[in-house]
Amino acid sequence: MLPAPLEESSSTARPRRVRQRLGIGLLITLSAVAVSACGGGERQDADEPEGEFPVQIVSADFPSGQQLAQNTDLTLAVENSGERTIPDLAITIFTSSNTSTGKSGDTGNLPTSQGSFSVRSAQPDLAIPFRPVWILEQGYPKLEGETAPAGAEAAQTDTFSFGPLAPNETRRMVWNVTAVQAGTFTVHYRVAAGLQGKAKAVTADGSVPAGEFVVRISSEPPQTRVTGSGQVVPIKPGDIIGQAGNQQQKSELNGQ
Repeated sequence: MLPAPLEESSSTARPRRVRQRLGIGLLITLSAVAVSACGGGERQDADEPEGEFPVQIVSADFPSGQQLAQNTDLTLAVENSGERTIPDLAITIFTSSNTSTGKSGDTGNLPTSQGSFSVRSAQPDLAIPFRPVWILEQGYPKLEGETAPAGAEAAQTDTFSFGPLAPNETRRMVWNVTAVQAGTFTVHYRVAAGLQGKAKAVTADGSVPAGEFVVRISSEPPQTRVTGSGQVVPIKPGDIIGQAGNQQQKSELNGQ
């Protein structure tokens, strides 16, 4: 005959009830955290206004002929031509290589997510298949005429965020880059009115504001010289270095 079960004393029952209550409370807390993490909280794009925001690309400049080691500015100027403030002016820049037929390379017309100025290398079995065409200089992009960096790099692929833009206001942005790979490449750019996709930038005809630069980078680095102040500058066709040039050339340069 089996012995009768032991009765639970008051001294053992109280700690057990406390542990049960603590366990239930912890379960409720963890459940609330899980719901919040799975989207139960406020959406990240909740504050971004929805709709179309007219813009105009006032100017877009990037030299079509460059050389290895040459330092160059890519500049874009965008105007808010609408009546509402653009929530967050965002610029996406990405690069594709060109084939001998002049068409885009294997990256197509999509951002690479490996850097705005990089392309996929044709060399197989590389641990990192993307190689830079240009190196973005430290502290860039900047707003034209300003020294402080601007255009925080957003989580979106190859995108730079420049903040709100008021109606009739124009923002001029500069990317300073140095060419490190020879060849012909296409640099694409697109303008957006926000980072979450609800605010859409449009041109006067309702299309997406975008464009591209086709650039050929020569394998020959530019000829440079060092000025008296120690600054490295390109040699121009009319420059006379040291004792080079005859007296007539020197007189012409000096306006004599």
